Amino acid sequence: MSSSAAAPPQPDPRRWLALVALCLSMLVLSFDTTILNVALPTMAERIGAGTGDMQWIVDSYTVVFAAAMLPAGLLGDRFGRRRMLVAGLVVFLAGSLLGSLVDSPGPVIAARTVMGLGGAFVMPLALSVIPSLFGPAERPKAVALASTAVAFGMPLGPIIGGALLQHFWWGSVFLVNIPLVALAIAACFTLLPETTDPAAPRVRASSTFCTAAGLGALVYGIIEAPSRGWGDPLVVAMLAAGAVLLAALVLRERAVERPMLDMALLRQRGFLGNSVAATLVSFILTGMIFVLPSYLQTTLGYDAFGTGLRLLPMMGGLMVAARLSPALAARGGPRPVIVAGLLVLAAGAFLGATTAEGDGYGGTALWLAIAGVGFGLSIVPAMNSALGALPRERAGSGSGLLQTLRQTGAAIGVAILGSVLAAGYTGRLDTAGLSPDAAHTARESVAGAHAVAARLGDRALAASADASYLHGMDLTLVVCGAAALLTALLLAAFLPNPRQDRAPAAPAPAGAADAMAARPADARQ
Repeated sequence: MSSSAAAPPQPDPRRWLALVALCLSMLVLSFDTTILNVALPTMAERIGAGTGDMQWIVDSYTVVFAAAMLPAGLLGDRFGRRRMLVAGLVVFLAGSLLGSLVDSPGPVIAARTVMGLGGAFVMPLALSVIPSLFGPAERPKAVALASTAVAFGMPLGPIIGGALLQHFWWGSVFLVNIPLVALAIAACFTLLPETTDPAAPRVRASSTFCTAAGLGALVYGIIEAPSRGWGDPLVVAMLAAGAVLLAALVLRERAVERPMLDMALLRQRGFLGNSVAATLVSFILTGMIFVLPSYLQTTLGYDAFGTGLRLLPMMGGLMVAARLSPALAARGGPRPVIVAGLLVLAAGAFLGATTAEGDGYGGTALWLAIAGVGFGLSIVPAMNSALGALPRERAGSGSGLLQTLRQTGAAIGVAILGSVLAAGYTGRLDTAGLSPDAAHTARESVAGAHAVAARLGDRALAASADASYLHGMDLTLVVCGAAALLTALLLAAFLPNPRQDRAPAAPAPAGAADAMAARPADARQ
Protein backbone atom coordinates (compact mmCIF):
# COMPACT_ATOMS: atom_id res chain seq x y z
CA MET A 1 0.00 0.00 0.00
CA SER A 2 2.81 2.35 0.93
CA SER A 3 4.47 1.89 -2.43
CA SER A 4 1.16 2.52 -4.15
CA ALA A 5 0.66 5.71 -2.15
CA ALA A 6 4.11 6.92 -3.13
CA ALA A 7 3.58 6.32 -6.85
CA PRO A 8 3.81 9.49 -8.95
CA PRO A 9 0.53 10.85 -10.33
CA GLN A 10 -0.40 9.69 -13.78
CA PRO A 11 -0.36 12.34 -16.51
CA ASP A 12 -3.70 13.65 -17.69
CA PRO A 13 -4.82 11.38 -20.54
CA ARG A 14 -6.34 14.37 -22.35
CA ARG A 15 -3.21 16.50 -22.14
CA TRP A 16 -2.48 16.46 -25.89
CA LEU A 17 -6.05 17.42 -26.69
CA ALA A 18 -5.74 20.17 -24.08
CA LEU A 19 -2.62 21.35 -25.88
CA VAL A 20 -4.73 21.73 -29.01
CA ALA A 21 -6.97 24.15 -27.09
CA LEU A 22 -3.95 26.15 -25.94
CA CYS A 23 -2.47 26.23 -29.44
CA LEU A 24 -5.76 27.45 -30.84
CA SER A 25 -5.87 30.26 -28.26
CA MET A 26 -2.33 31.34 -29.13
CA LEU A 27 -3.03 31.04 -32.85
CA VAL A 28 -5.87 33.55 -32.47
CA LEU A 29 -3.51 36.14 -30.97
CA SER A 30 -0.74 35.47 -33.47
CA PHE A 31 -3.20 35.64 -36.35
CA ASP A 32 -4.67 38.91 -35.15
CA THR A 33 -1.34 40.65 -34.59
CA THR A 34 -0.51 40.39 -38.30
CA ILE A 35 -3.90 40.48 -40.04
CA LEU A 36 -4.33 44.18 -39.21
CA ASN A 37 -1.18 45.10 -41.18
CA VAL A 38 -2.76 45.04 -44.59
CA ALA A 39 -6.01 46.62 -43.37
CA LEU A 40 -4.55 49.86 -42.02
CA PRO A 41 -3.99 51.63 -45.36
CA THR A 42 -7.57 50.74 -46.34
CA MET A 43 -8.85 51.99 -42.99
CA ALA A 44 -6.96 55.25 -43.44
CA GLU A 45 -8.90 55.81 -46.64
CA ARG A 46 -12.32 54.42 -45.66
CA ILE A 47 -12.77 55.81 -42.14
CA GLY A 48 -10.66 58.95 -42.47
CA ALA A 49 -7.98 57.87 -40.02
CA GLY A 50 -4.88 60.04 -39.91
CA THR A 51 -1.36 59.21 -38.82
CA GLY A 52 -2.08 59.71 -35.12
CA ASP A 53 -5.23 57.60 -35.37
CA MET A 54 -3.30 54.77 -37.01
CA GLN A 55 -0.65 54.91 -34.31
CA TRP A 56 -3.33 54.69 -31.63
CA ILE A 57 -5.10 51.79 -33.37
CA VAL A 58 -1.83 49.92 -32.91
CA ASP A 59 -0.72 51.29 -29.55
CA SER A 60 -4.10 51.13 -27.79
CA TYR A 61 -3.76 47.34 -28.05
CA THR A 62 -0.07 47.25 -27.17
CA VAL A 63 -0.19 49.59 -24.16
CA VAL A 64 -3.11 47.73 -22.58
CA PHE A 65 -1.51 44.38 -23.39
CA ALA A 66 1.74 45.43 -21.70
CA ALA A 67 0.04 46.96 -18.68
CA ALA A 68 -2.45 44.15 -18.04
CA MET A 69 -0.37 41.06 -18.85
CA LEU A 70 1.33 40.75 -15.47
CA PRO A 71 -1.77 41.27 -13.28
CA ALA A 72 -3.70 38.97 -15.64
CA GLY A 73 -1.20 36.19 -15.04
CA LEU A 74 -1.38 36.69 -11.28
CA LEU A 75 -5.19 36.65 -11.35
CA GLY A 76 -5.02 33.36 -13.23
CA ASP A 77 -2.65 31.93 -10.63
CA ARG A 78 -5.04 32.83 -7.81
CA PHE A 79 -8.50 32.27 -9.30
CA GLY A 80 -7.87 29.60 -11.92
CA ARG A 81 -5.88 29.73 -15.12
CA ARG A 82 -8.56 28.12 -17.26
CA ARG A 83 -11.23 30.45 -15.90
CA MET A 84 -9.16 33.57 -16.58
CA LEU A 85 -7.98 32.28 -19.97
CA VAL A 86 -11.57 31.77 -21.10
CA ALA A 87 -12.50 35.19 -19.68
CA GLY A 88 -9.69 36.73 -21.75
CA LEU A 89 -10.94 34.99 -24.89
CA VAL A 90 -14.47 36.28 -24.22
CA VAL A 91 -13.17 39.85 -23.83
CA PHE A 92 -11.10 39.45 -27.01
CA LEU A 93 -14.20 38.20 -28.84
CA ALA A 94 -16.21 41.22 -27.62
CA GLY A 95 -13.51 43.59 -28.89
CA SER A 96 -13.43 41.84 -32.27
CA LEU A 97 -17.20 42.11 -32.60
CA LEU A 98 -17.10 45.81 -31.71
CA GLY A 99 -14.32 46.41 -34.25
CA SER A 100 -16.37 44.82 -37.02
CA LEU A 101 -19.38 47.07 -36.35
CA VAL A 102 -17.90 50.56 -36.00
CA ASP A 103 -16.95 52.97 -38.77
CA SER A 104 -14.78 55.74 -37.31
CA PRO A 105 -11.31 55.92 -35.74
CA GLY A 106 -12.36 56.50 -32.11
CA PRO A 107 -14.52 53.38 -31.77
CA VAL A 108 -11.89 51.30 -33.61
CA ILE A 109 -9.32 52.42 -31.04
CA ALA A 110 -11.76 51.48 -28.28
CA ALA A 111 -12.25 48.04 -29.85
CA ARG A 112 -8.50 47.50 -30.05
CA THR A 113 -8.20 48.51 -26.39
CA VAL A 114 -10.73 45.83 -25.43
CA MET A 115 -8.88 43.27 -27.56
CA GLY A 116 -5.59 44.19 -25.87
CA LEU A 117 -7.14 43.56 -22.47
CA GLY A 118 -8.38 40.14 -23.59
CA GLY A 119 -5.06 39.26 -25.20
CA ALA A 120 -3.23 40.13 -21.96
CA PHE A 121 -5.05 37.24 -20.28
CA VAL A 122 -4.64 34.75 -23.11
CA MET A 123 -0.90 34.73 -23.77
CA PRO A 124 0.67 34.37 -20.29
CA LEU A 125 -2.01 31.98 -19.06
CA ALA A 126 -1.82 29.73 -22.12
CA LEU A 127 1.94 29.42 -21.58
CA SER A 128 1.63 28.91 -17.82
CA VAL A 129 -0.73 25.94 -18.21
CA ILE A 130 1.79 23.88 -20.19
CA PRO A 131 4.10 22.99 -17.24
CA SER A 132 1.11 21.71 -15.25
CA LEU A 133 0.03 19.41 -18.08
CA PHE A 134 3.36 17.97 -19.19
CA GLY A 135 6.32 16.52 -17.32
CA PRO A 136 9.96 17.33 -18.11
CA ALA A 137 10.21 14.59 -20.76
CA GLU A 138 7.19 15.77 -22.78
CA ARG A 139 7.37 19.49 -22.12
CA PRO A 140 9.87 20.42 -24.89
CA LYS A 141 7.67 18.75 -27.52
CA ALA A 142 4.56 20.47 -26.15
CA VAL A 143 6.21 23.88 -26.17
CA ALA A 144 7.56 23.28 -29.68
CA LEU A 145 4.03 22.61 -30.89
CA ALA A 146 2.81 25.80 -29.20
CA SER A 147 5.65 27.72 -30.86
CA THR A 148 4.66 26.26 -34.22
CA ALA A 149 1.07 27.43 -33.74
CA VAL A 150 2.28 30.95 -33.02
CA ALA A 151 4.68 30.94 -35.97
CA PHE A 152 1.98 29.59 -38.31
CA GLY A 153 -0.39 32.42 -37.46
CA MET A 154 2.06 35.22 -38.27
CA PRO A 155 2.41 34.76 -42.05
CA LEU A 156 -1.17 33.49 -42.35
CA GLY A 157 -2.63 36.74 -41.01
CA PRO A 158 -1.57 39.12 -43.82
CA ILE A 159 -2.51 36.64 -46.55
CA ILE A 160 -6.01 35.98 -45.21
CA GLY A 161 -6.42 39.65 -44.32
CA GLY A 162 -5.52 40.65 -47.87
CA ALA A 163 -7.93 38.08 -49.31
CA LEU A 164 -10.75 39.35 -47.08
CA LEU A 165 -10.13 42.96 -48.08
CA GLN A 166 -10.33 42.03 -51.74
CA HIS A 167 -13.88 40.72 -51.34
CA PHE A 168 -15.34 42.32 -48.19
CA TRP A 169 -15.26 45.56 -46.21
CA TRP A 170 -12.37 46.45 -43.89
CA GLY A 171 -14.24 45.28 -40.77
CA SER A 172 -13.97 41.68 -41.96
CA VAL A 173 -10.44 41.53 -40.52
CA PHE A 174 -12.05 41.84 -37.09
CA LEU A 175 -15.03 39.62 -37.86
CA VAL A 176 -12.85 36.68 -38.90
CA ASN A 177 -11.59 36.41 -35.30
CA ILE A 178 -15.02 35.53 -33.96
CA PRO A 179 -15.33 31.88 -35.13
CA LEU A 180 -11.71 31.20 -34.17
CA VAL A 181 -12.19 32.64 -30.68
CA ALA A 182 -15.49 30.82 -30.20
CA LEU A 183 -13.81 27.52 -31.13
CA ALA A 184 -10.93 28.24 -28.73
CA ILE A 185 -13.37 28.99 -25.89
CA ALA A 186 -15.23 25.73 -26.45
CA ALA A 187 -11.96 23.77 -26.60
CA CYS A 188 -10.64 25.35 -23.37
CA PHE A 189 -13.89 24.66 -21.51
CA THR A 190 -14.02 21.00 -22.51
CA LEU A 191 -10.35 20.03 -22.56
CA LEU A 192 -8.32 22.16 -20.14
CA PRO A 193 -8.04 21.20 -16.45
CA GLU A 194 -8.24 23.99 -13.88
CA THR A 195 -4.97 24.91 -12.15
CA THR A 196 -4.09 27.55 -9.55
CA ASP A 197 -1.13 28.82 -7.54
CA PRO A 198 -2.43 30.41 -4.31
CA ALA A 199 1.11 31.44 -3.35
CA ALA A 200 1.41 33.89 -6.24
CA PRO A 201 1.89 37.59 -5.35
CA ARG A 202 -1.35 39.54 -5.06
CA VAL A 203 -2.40 42.07 -7.67
CA ARG A 204 -1.96 45.65 -6.45
CA ALA A 205 -4.24 48.27 -7.97
CA SER A 206 -1.67 51.04 -7.44
CA SER A 207 1.03 49.27 -9.45
CA THR A 208 -1.41 48.32 -12.20
CA PHE A 209 -2.60 51.94 -12.44
CA CYS A 210 0.95 53.33 -12.56
CA THR A 211 1.84 50.90 -15.36
CA ALA A 212 -1.20 51.62 -17.53
CA ALA A 213 -1.35 55.38 -16.93
CA GLY A 214 2.41 55.83 -17.17
CA LEU A 215 2.75 53.96 -20.46
CA GLY A 216 -0.36 55.64 -21.86
CA ALA A 217 0.85 59.14 -21.01
CA LEU A 218 4.35 58.48 -22.37
CA VAL A 219 3.04 57.05 -25.65
CA TYR A 220 0.49 59.87 -26.02
CA GLY A 221 3.20 62.50 -25.66
CA ILE A 222 5.45 60.83 -28.24
CA ILE A 223 2.63 60.39 -30.77
CA GLU A 224 1.35 63.96 -30.43
CA ALA A 225 4.78 65.63 -30.51
CA PRO A 226 5.28 65.72 -34.32
CA SER A 227 2.02 67.62 -34.90
CA ARG A 228 1.96 69.77 -31.74
CA GLY A 229 5.68 70.29 -31.27
CA TRP A 230 7.95 68.89 -28.55
CA GLY A 231 7.63 72.11 -26.56
CA ASP A 232 3.83 72.08 -26.53
CA PRO A 233 2.55 72.26 -22.92
CA LEU A 234 0.32 69.19 -23.34
CA VAL A 235 3.14 67.11 -24.82
CA VAL A 236 5.56 68.16 -22.08
CA ALA A 237 2.95 67.47 -19.39
CA MET A 238 2.15 64.00 -20.73
CA LEU A 239 5.81 63.03 -21.07
CA ALA A 240 6.54 64.27 -17.55
CA ALA A 241 3.48 62.49 -16.14
CA GLY A 242 4.50 59.25 -17.85
CA ALA A 243 8.02 59.47 -16.44
CA VAL A 244 6.74 60.23 -12.92
CA LEU A 245 4.19 57.40 -12.94
CA LEU A 246 6.69 54.83 -14.22
CA ALA A 247 9.24 55.99 -11.63
CA ALA A 248 6.56 55.63 -8.95
CA LEU A 249 5.91 52.09 -10.20
CA VAL A 250 9.58 51.17 -9.81
CA LEU A 251 9.79 52.68 -6.31
CA ARG A 252 6.53 51.01 -5.26
CA GLU A 253 7.58 47.58 -6.49
CA ARG A 254 11.00 47.84 -4.85
CA ALA A 255 9.41 48.67 -1.50
CA VAL A 256 7.14 45.62 -1.17
CA GLU A 257 8.20 42.16 -0.05
CA ARG A 258 6.58 40.21 -2.89
CA PRO A 259 6.43 42.55 -5.90
CA MET A 260 4.31 42.03 -8.99
CA LEU A 261 7.24 43.31 -11.05
CA ASP A 262 10.51 42.07 -9.59
CA MET A 263 12.85 44.91 -10.59
CA ALA A 264 15.68 43.44 -8.49
CA LEU A 265 16.17 40.87 -11.26
CA LEU A 266 17.65 43.60 -13.45
CA ARG A 267 20.73 43.56 -11.22
CA GLN A 268 21.67 40.23 -12.80
CA ARG A 269 23.85 41.08 -15.78
CA GLY A 270 22.78 38.11 -17.89
CA PHE A 271 19.09 38.79 -17.40
CA LEU A 272 19.48 42.54 -17.94
CA GLY A 273 21.51 42.25 -21.13
CA ASN A 274 19.28 39.66 -22.76
CA SER A 275 16.16 41.59 -21.70
CA VAL A 276 17.57 44.73 -23.37
CA ALA A 277 18.19 42.72 -26.55
CA ALA A 278 14.68 41.22 -26.58
CA THR A 279 13.09 44.61 -25.86
CA LEU A 280 15.10 46.35 -28.58
CA VAL A 281 14.21 43.69 -31.14
CA SER A 282 10.50 44.13 -30.30
CA PHE A 283 10.97 47.91 -30.70
CA ILE A 284 12.55 47.54 -34.16
CA LEU A 285 10.35 44.74 -35.49
CA THR A 286 7.15 46.59 -34.63
CA GLY A 287 8.47 49.82 -36.13
CA MET A 288 9.69 48.19 -39.35
CA ILE A 289 6.42 46.45 -40.06
CA PHE A 290 4.72 49.71 -39.11
CA VAL A 291 5.96 51.51 -42.24
CA LEU A 292 5.60 48.81 -44.87
CA PRO A 293 1.90 48.38 -45.76
CA SER A 294 1.38 51.99 -46.84
CA TYR A 295 4.54 51.85 -48.96
CA LEU A 296 3.52 48.59 -50.63
CA GLN A 297 -0.12 49.55 -51.17
CA THR A 298 -0.13 53.27 -51.77
CA THR A 299 3.29 53.88 -53.31
CA LEU A 300 3.98 50.61 -55.16
CA GLY A 301 0.31 50.04 -55.93
CA TYR A 302 -0.25 46.48 -54.70
CA ASP A 303 -3.66 45.44 -53.47
CA ALA A 304 -4.25 44.21 -49.92
CA PHE A 305 -3.75 40.53 -50.78
CA GLY A 306 -0.56 41.29 -52.72
CA THR A 307 0.71 43.30 -49.76
CA GLY A 308 0.13 40.33 -47.45
CA LEU A 309 2.08 38.04 -49.76
CA ARG A 310 4.94 40.54 -50.00
CA LEU A 311 5.42 40.57 -46.22
CA LEU A 312 6.32 36.87 -46.31
CA PRO A 313 10.10 37.26 -46.90
CA MET A 314 10.48 38.80 -43.43
CA MET A 315 8.31 36.13 -41.80
CA GLY A 316 10.14 33.40 -43.68
CA GLY A 317 13.56 34.70 -42.68
CA LEU A 318 12.43 35.01 -39.05
CA MET A 319 11.06 31.47 -38.88
CA VAL A 320 14.10 29.85 -40.53
CA ALA A 321 16.58 31.71 -38.32
CA ALA A 322 14.50 31.02 -35.20
CA ARG A 323 14.86 27.31 -35.92
CA LEU A 324 18.63 27.56 -36.42
CA SER A 325 19.55 29.89 -33.58
CA PRO A 326 19.21 27.41 -30.66
CA ALA A 327 21.73 25.01 -32.24
CA LEU A 328 24.13 27.88 -32.99
CA ALA A 329 23.82 29.16 -29.42
CA ALA A 330 24.50 25.68 -28.05
CA ARG A 331 27.82 25.56 -29.95
CA GLY A 332 29.34 28.95 -29.19
CA GLY A 333 27.11 30.43 -26.52
CA PRO A 334 24.21 32.86 -27.00
CA ARG A 335 26.19 36.12 -27.11
CA PRO A 336 27.77 35.74 -30.59
CA VAL A 337 24.43 34.60 -32.04
CA ILE A 338 22.52 37.54 -30.53
CA VAL A 339 25.18 40.03 -31.62
CA ALA A 340 25.32 38.53 -35.12
CA GLY A 341 21.53 38.71 -35.33
CA LEU A 342 21.52 42.38 -34.37
CA LEU A 343 24.25 43.13 -36.93
CA VAL A 344 22.26 41.34 -39.64
CA LEU A 345 19.18 43.26 -38.54
CA ALA A 346 21.09 46.54 -38.77
CA ALA A 347 22.33 45.59 -42.26
CA GLY A 348 18.76 44.88 -43.38
CA ALA A 349 17.51 48.19 -41.99
CA PHE A 350 20.33 50.21 -43.55
CA LEU A 351 19.79 48.46 -46.89
CA GLY A 352 16.09 49.28 -46.68
CA ALA A 353 16.96 52.91 -45.99
CA THR A 354 18.58 53.14 -49.45
CA THR A 355 15.20 52.56 -51.14
CA ALA A 356 14.68 55.26 -53.73
CA GLU A 357 11.86 56.46 -55.96
CA GLY A 358 11.31 54.08 -58.86
CA ASP A 359 12.71 51.04 -57.05
CA GLY A 360 10.55 47.95 -57.43
CA TYR A 361 9.69 45.23 -54.95
CA GLY A 362 12.85 43.16 -55.54
CA GLY A 363 15.05 45.31 -53.32
CA THR A 364 12.37 45.45 -50.64
CA ALA A 365 12.06 41.65 -50.62
CA LEU A 366 15.81 41.34 -50.14
CA TRP A 367 16.08 43.66 -47.15
CA LEU A 368 12.95 42.20 -45.59
CA ALA A 369 14.43 38.70 -45.76
CA ILE A 370 17.73 39.92 -44.29
CA ALA A 371 15.94 41.71 -41.46
CA GLY A 372 13.84 38.61 -40.77
CA VAL A 373 16.96 36.50 -40.39
CA GLY A 374 18.36 39.07 -37.98
CA PHE A 375 15.18 38.98 -35.90
CA GLY A 376 15.19 35.19 -35.69
CA LEU A 377 18.87 34.97 -34.77
CA SER A 378 18.57 37.53 -31.98
CA ILE A 379 15.16 37.14 -30.37
CA VAL A 380 15.14 33.39 -29.62
CA PRO A 381 18.53 33.12 -27.83
CA ALA A 382 17.91 36.45 -26.07
CA MET A 383 14.59 35.24 -24.63
CA ASN A 384 15.93 31.82 -23.74
CA SER A 385 19.12 33.19 -22.15
CA ALA A 386 17.20 35.79 -20.15
CA LEU A 387 14.98 33.08 -18.65
CA GLY A 388 17.91 30.70 -18.25
CA ALA A 389 19.84 33.30 -16.22
CA LEU A 390 17.20 33.23 -13.47
CA PRO A 391 17.07 31.00 -10.41
CA ARG A 392 14.27 28.47 -10.79
CA GLU A 393 12.30 29.94 -7.89
CA ARG A 394 12.18 33.34 -9.62
CA ALA A 395 11.34 32.10 -13.09
CA GLY A 396 7.70 33.24 -12.88
CA SER A 397 8.45 36.80 -11.78
CA GLY A 398 11.34 37.03 -14.26
CA SER A 399 9.16 35.89 -17.14
CA GLY A 400 6.53 38.49 -16.21
CA LEU A 401 9.13 41.26 -16.08
CA LEU A 402 10.65 40.19 -19.40
CA GLN A 403 7.25 40.11 -21.13
CA THR A 404 6.34 43.53 -19.73
CA LEU A 405 9.62 45.07 -20.89
CA ARG A 406 9.23 43.60 -24.37
CA GLN A 407 5.65 44.81 -24.74
CA THR A 408 6.71 48.24 -23.51
CA GLY A 409 9.42 48.26 -26.17
CA ALA A 410 6.85 47.43 -28.85
CA ALA A 411 4.50 50.21 -27.70
CA ILE A 412 7.25 52.82 -27.56
CA GLY A 413 8.59 51.56 -30.91
CA VAL A 414 5.27 52.31 -32.60
CA ALA A 415 5.17 55.74 -30.96
CA ILE A 416 8.76 56.82 -31.64
CA LEU A 417 9.27 55.30 -35.08
CA GLY A 418 5.78 56.30 -36.17
CA SER A 419 6.57 59.86 -35.11
CA VAL A 420 9.84 59.80 -37.07
CA LEU A 421 7.92 58.62 -40.13
CA ALA A 422 5.22 61.27 -39.66
CA ALA A 423 7.77 64.06 -39.23
CA GLY A 424 9.70 62.96 -42.33
CA TYR A 425 6.50 62.74 -44.37
CA THR A 426 4.96 66.07 -43.38
CA GLY A 427 8.30 67.87 -43.55
CA ARG A 428 8.73 67.03 -47.25
CA LEU A 429 5.11 67.10 -48.48
CA ASP A 430 4.34 69.99 -50.85
CA THR A 431 0.79 71.24 -50.21
CA ALA A 432 1.19 74.61 -51.92
CA GLY A 433 -1.97 75.71 -53.68
CA LEU A 434 -4.29 73.46 -51.68
CA SER A 435 -7.15 74.70 -49.55
CA PRO A 436 -6.60 74.42 -45.76
CA ASP A 437 -8.92 71.41 -45.48
CA ALA A 438 -7.30 69.60 -48.42
CA ALA A 439 -3.80 70.35 -47.10
CA HIS A 440 -4.77 69.01 -43.66
CA THR A 441 -6.13 65.78 -45.17
CA ALA A 442 -3.00 65.33 -47.27
CA ARG A 443 -0.73 65.81 -44.27
CA GLU A 444 -2.69 63.31 -42.18
CA SER A 445 -1.58 60.28 -44.22
CA VAL A 446 -0.23 59.26 -47.60
CA ALA A 447 -3.59 57.59 -48.32
CA GLY A 448 -5.30 60.90 -47.57
CA ALA A 449 -2.94 62.72 -49.92
CA HIS A 450 -3.72 60.27 -52.71
CA ALA A 451 -7.46 60.70 -52.10
CA VAL A 452 -7.10 64.48 -52.40
CA ALA A 453 -4.92 64.11 -55.49
CA ALA A 454 -7.49 61.82 -57.15
CA ARG A 455 -10.33 64.23 -56.36
CA LEU A 456 -8.46 67.24 -57.73
CA GLY A 457 -6.64 65.46 -60.54
CA ASP A 458 -3.37 66.69 -59.01
CA ARG A 459 -0.63 64.26 -60.09
CA ALA A 460 2.07 66.46 -58.56
CA LEU A 461 0.51 66.04 -55.11
CA ALA A 462 0.42 62.25 -55.46
CA ALA A 463 4.07 62.20 -56.53
CA SER A 464 5.04 64.48 -53.66
CA ALA A 465 3.18 62.26 -51.19
CA ASP A 466 4.95 59.13 -52.43
CA ALA A 467 8.37 60.78 -52.29
CA SER A 468 7.66 62.23 -48.86
CA TYR A 469 6.47 58.92 -47.44
CA LEU A 470 9.53 57.15 -48.84
CA HIS A 471 11.74 59.80 -47.19
CA GLY A 472 10.01 59.21 -43.85
CA MET A 473 10.33 55.44 -44.24
CA ASP A 474 14.05 55.73 -45.00
CA LEU A 475 14.57 57.90 -41.89
CA THR A 476 12.70 55.35 -39.79
CA LEU A 477 14.86 52.50 -41.08
CA VAL A 478 18.04 54.48 -40.36
CA VAL A 479 16.89 54.85 -36.74
CA CYS A 480 16.15 51.11 -36.61
CA GLY A 481 19.55 50.23 -38.01
CA ALA A 482 21.39 52.59 -35.67
CA ALA A 483 19.56 51.20 -32.65
CA ALA A 484 20.38 47.61 -33.65
CA LEU A 485 24.04 48.45 -34.31
CA LEU A 486 24.50 50.29 -31.01
CA THR A 487 22.85 47.47 -29.06
CA ALA A 488 25.03 44.89 -30.81
CA LEU A 489 28.19 46.76 -29.81
CA LEU A 490 27.08 47.11 -26.18
CA LEU A 491 26.10 43.45 -25.88
CA ALA A 492 29.35 42.30 -27.51
CA ALA A 493 31.23 44.15 -24.77
CA PHE A 494 29.11 43.43 -21.70
CA LEU A 495 26.78 40.46 -22.21
CA PRO A 496 27.87 37.23 -20.42
CA ASN A 497 28.26 34.18 -22.65
CA PRO A 498 27.51 30.99 -20.68
CA ARG A 499 28.35 27.91 -22.74
CA GLN A 500 27.65 25.14 -20.30
CA ASP A 501 24.42 23.20 -20.65
CA ARG A 502 22.03 24.14 -17.92
CA ALA A 503 18.36 23.64 -17.38
CA PRO A 504 16.52 26.86 -18.09
CA ALA A 505 14.36 28.39 -15.44
CA ALA A 506 11.36 28.07 -17.70
CA PRO A 507 10.82 26.07 -20.87
CA ALA A 508 13.09 27.85 -23.32
CA PRO A 509 10.95 27.58 -26.42
CA ALA A 510 8.06 29.15 -24.55
CA GLY A 511 10.04 32.36 -24.41
CA ALA A 512 10.56 32.12 -28.15
CA ALA A 513 6.90 31.43 -28.76
CA ASP A 514 5.86 34.37 -26.61
CA ALA A 515 8.38 36.61 -28.29
CA MET A 516 7.05 35.75 -31.71
CA ALA A 517 3.43 36.10 -30.64
CA ALA A 518 3.27 39.48 -29.03
CA ARG A 519 3.00 42.58 -31.32
CA PRO A 520 5.72 42.01 -33.83
CA ALA A 521 3.68 42.92 -36.77
CA ASP A 522 1.26 45.72 -36.21
CA ALA A 523 1.48 48.50 -38.70
CA ARG A 524 0.08 51.87 -39.47
CA GLN A 525 -1.50 54.18 -42.05
